Amino acid sequence: MRQFPLLILLLLSLNLAAPQRSLAQAEEIQQLLLNAEKLRQLKSILSDMKQGYDILHRGYGTVRDISEGSFSLHHAFLESLLEVSPAVRQYRRVAETIALQQRLVQEYRSAHRRFREAGTFTPGELAYLASVYDQLGEESLRHLEELALVLTAGELRMAEAERLAAIDRLYEATADKLGFLRHFNQQATRLALLRAREQNDLQTLRLLFPSNP
Repeated sequence: MRQFPLLILLLLSLNLAAPQRSLAQAEEIQQLLLNAEKLRQLKSILSDMKQGYDILHRGYGTVRDISEGSFSLHHAFLESLLEVSPAVRQYRRVAETIALQQRLVQEYRSAHRRFREAGTFTPGELAYLASVYDQLGEESLRHLEELALVLTAGELRMAEAERLAAIDRLYEATADKLGFLRHFNQQATRLALLRAREQNDLQTLRLLFPSNP
C-alpha cells in the first residue's frame, strides 16, 4: 500500500511551503538538527525564571538570606527584577507564559521520542521532525530572553504599560507556537497510525495468503 511521505503531507496540511519548494526546504531545514546544548540552555532558563518568580513571592528578605548556591538566577538579575513595578512583576501572564514555555518543551521532546520509537518514519523524516522541534526551541529561547529583558529594570527604557503590552505579546506568541506544535504533532501521529495499520494489514494478508514455496 502506498505510504505518503511525511514531509509532503505535513507541508500540505500546515501550508508551510509550496510543494515545488519542499526539497529545497528539506535540505535547508536538515541543517537545523536538535542542538543538545541549546536545549539544556532553554531548560535552564525555564527553571531559573520559574524559581525566580517563586522567590519574588517569598519576599526580598528571603532572597538576601539564600546562599549563592541555593538558586541559579544571577544576583544582579534578581536585584533589578525587584525594582520593576509590582504591577509588572506580579502580572499573571508572566507565570502563564513560563508555564506555556515549559509545556511546549515537554510536549515536543515527548513527541520526538515517541516518533523515533514508533518505527514508522524514515531517517530523513525523523530529521525533518527534529528540525521543526529545534526551530520551535530556538524561538522559545528568544521569547524567554525577551521576557527576561522586559522584567529587568534598566535593561529596556519602557513605561509600565509598554512592559505589560510586551508581556501580552510574548504570551500570545508562545500560545500560538504551542498551538502549532500540537497541530503538527497531530498530523504526524495520524500518519504514524496510518502506516502502522498498513503494516498490520500486510502482515494479516501474508498470514491469510502465504506465498507458495
